[in-house]
Amino acid sequence: MKHPNQATLALHAGGDLGAVAGWRARRHVARCAECQEEIARFAECRQLLPSLDDAGEAHWSRLAAEMKANIRLGLAAGECVRGEEPVGARRVWSLARAGVALASVVVLLAAGLMLERPSPPVARETGVVLQATADGVQVREGGQSLGLMHSGTSNDAVTYQVGAQGSVEARYVDAETGYVTVNTVDVE
Repeated sequence: MKHPNQATLALHAGGDLGAVAGWRARRHVARCAECQEEIARFAECRQLLPSLDDAGEAHWSRLAAEMKANIRLGLAAGECVRGEEPVGARRVWSLARAGVALASVVVLLAAGLMLERPSPPVARETGVVLQATADGVQVREGGQSLGLMHSGTSNDAVTYQVGAQGSVEARYVDAETGYVTVNTVDVE
């Protein structure tokens, strides 16, 4: 059987336990002679304590007023002992704090502007690039390119067609002869 600790028994003897803890203690004490004896000793001590009090009636309001006066006196003494800072040192310190605050605001504003208007992403060509130019159709990959150019005049009609599967087609109609040239490039 597990016995309650000394503090629990002392609180039970004085009637200061909560509802659940008091119920557990009463239930245990009702069946345990050893704990009943311990509670009886606590009860004897409680009866003996008032006769040991030789302080008499305490004057609580007088003690409270005395404590407040001591606190005020200690604060006043602390103000007298504490050295004053030179006026210039206080001004430098306050200017430094203002500078730090201003720098923080500037950093926040700059970060806000950068996040509001991010720089456009740089397009990097990777893989095969298929492109229609003014003179024809061009395929580029890495540092190499292949171009299908039209040798006609600037009056020739050019029609470009781009396919969704990666193809470009350029149709040229020669103004003088009426011949049609078709250049088609497929990228797979």
